[in-house]
Amino acid sequence: MTTARALAVRAMAARLLPAGIVGLILLFLAFPILVVVVVSFSSATYLTFPPPAFGLRWYEAYFSSADWLRPTWLSLWVAAATVVLATLLGTVAALGITRLPRTLRVLVAGLVLSPLIVPGIVVAIGIYYAFAHYGLVGTPIGLIIAHTCLAVPFVVTSVTASLSGIDPRLEQAALSLGATPRATFFQVALPLIRPGVLVGALFAFITSFDELIVALFISGSGAVTLPRRMWDDLRFQIDPTIAAVSTLTIVLTVALMWGAHALRRHAEKQVARGRSG
Repeated sequence: MTTARALAVRAMAARLLPAGIVGLILLFLAFPILVVVVVSFSSATYLTFPPPAFGLRWYEAYFSSADWLRPTWLSLWVAAATVVLATLLGTVAALGITRLPRTLRVLVAGLVLSPLIVPGIVVAIGIYYAFAHYGLVGTPIGLIIAHTCLAVPFVVTSVTASLSGIDPRLEQAALSLGATPRATFFQVALPLIRPGVLVGALFAFITSFDELIVALFISGSGAVTLPRRMWDDLRFQIDPTIAAVSTLTIVLTVALMWGAHALRRHAEKQVARGRSG
């Protein structure tokens, strides 16, 4: 009986130990975020943890401050424009890449995905020098173009993954039945890759809305985004309002990531259903 109990204890420990280790790792990674969320509800006039009392003082300060709302609306507007451009360019690029010969496909895909490979500071310096020559530094148009360059690789990756699950014979059948290439794309291919396009659009929005390094170089004083405003606030004054702004940004990012995950799961189920059918 004692031996059986000892074996049961060991088996339980073997099951709980990995879960406990994973839980500690997740707690270690999430603890700074939890601290920021808790501090955002503090009633103190400075950043302190744990807070002496709780309230919505700093959320009210954020929503009533033009200095915070102005860069917030700019970031949302730039991110929305980036989503449109990056989704169109990324979808077209993914369609073109999948139709190239294998050797050329690898080369072109590497060039398109290079913003994900090259260090961000290098990309920011290159964009700054290029945009300074054309007077785009400190303008919303410059931010949109720069963020589109950074967001296109995410759309290409997502759409390419969706295209890999499509049977090319479907498009061939539509063409053989008299459909034009345009009609084949909109009536056959696009409905099948729509989840991948939407996932890429969500990642494009997140990439633009949260981007800081390029914004530090090209936003200037005339196109200050929300991440740039947060950076300036940390450098020149430590205001608990930044904790409230950070919490709202985290909530928005998590919601978009959850949406992207749900769309990806839906796309995988569609592909599996199509293959089984």
